[in-house]
Amino acid sequence: MQKPVHSARILFWSSLALALGSPVSCAVAASRITVSAGDLDRQEAIVTFALPPGAQGVNALKADGEALIPLQTDAASQASFVLERLPRGAKRTFELAQAKIEASAAGKVKAERVPGAVDITLGGARVFRYNTEKTELPRPDIKPVLRRGGYIHPILTPSGRVVTDDYPRNHLHHHGLWFAWTSTEFEGRKPDFWNMVEAKGTVEFVALDRTWSGPVHAGFVSRHRFVDLMASEPKAALNETWEVRAYNVGRGPKPYRMFDLASTQTCASSSPLKLVNYRYGGIGFRGHGAWDGAPNCFFLTSEGEADRVKAHATRARWCHMSGKVDGALAGIAFLGHPDNFRAPEPMRVHPDEPFFNFTPCQAGDFEIAPGKTYVSRYRFIVSDGPPDKAELDRLWKDYAHPPEVKVE
Repeated sequence: MQKPVHSARILFWSSLALALGSPVSCAVAASRITVSAGDLDRQEAIVTFALPPGAQGVNALKADGEALIPLQTDAASQASFVLERLPRGAKRTFELAQAKIEASAAGKVKAERVPGAVDITLGGARVFRYNTEKTELPRPDIKPVLRRGGYIHPILTPSGRVVTDDYPRNHLHHHGLWFAWTSTEFEGRKPDFWNMVEAKGTVEFVALDRTWSGPVHAGFVSRHRFVDLMASEPKAALNETWEVRAYNVGRGPKPYRMFDLASTQTCASSSPLKLVNYRYGGIGFRGHGAWDGAPNCFFLTSEGEADRVKAHATRARWCHMSGKVDGALAGIAFLGHPDNFRAPEPMRVHPDEPFFNFTPCQAGDFEIAPGKTYVSRYRFIVSDGPPDKAELDRLWKDYAHPPEVKVE
């Protein structure tokens, strides 16, 4: 049964729409879009479409007799909005509109540059921090080679509980949410970009290209490089770009935070990077320190597997990890995009530590070749309380099969 949209959520968007003001002008070449729900009941779905030529300045949608809906356009002229509700099989038509916007902090997702990091907030509450420069070591006895930047920590639930850990005592190379490869071959050497203490490889932050904020999403684009430290001189093997977006959703009766990460990797030279079959490597996540130890951390996969030992080395569309923080259950779900290499990807689920990894190299060797791009896309759902399998299935379907849009 379709869940009702919470009245508080409706009031929030109505108040934001009122802030857009009037009058509205629609002097654009294409003035309407039609959204189709397809085979899914849509609720708080992210709808994205290419803004047509001549529609510059459009920042809202309107339907007869209804409040304006905020529309946000990115640097690539892709426009996005939140579709509150659309039943399966239904269609809805909106007019593209221009309106005077009065910014409201409560209605915005914001990316703020701070020294060495970017803070993402929703309505003034922090969602996560992306650390750009190398972070400080928690203890003086830790080797400096383990310092790292270019990762996300902390990640917080709607109640403000942190679900990540950084430099954990038993795996100092784990950093919240990060990306690294483990068993590799490059120009006859075998750099390890994951286990940094061996000084065979590392991943460096290069630059923060841009940040943005808005009524629909906020985020950043940054660059990293995978450096082979086994060469006579350190040599870059891969260049990586992250595009991360956090969305203005999840304000209903069961609040959640939602953000996307897209990693694009290319060869930094004329040499390929071979990824060798191994049990972990790729996008990694380290859960809160209180979750350490088998009894303290809980997993659930899209296939219904809750036994972490049995879940390891299986494939799933999504996996949820949770545990208690300050006496209450909190967790995060990892949603893999169906276009990812070897999707649904194999998973590394640690038997007794709060560690998770989507890892395509479990399924055999492959390589990132010169002139080719390797793209990995993930969505993250952060919430308080236990996982809701039906809700996570719905959210994954929205991510994998978004509503279709026809521009007229």
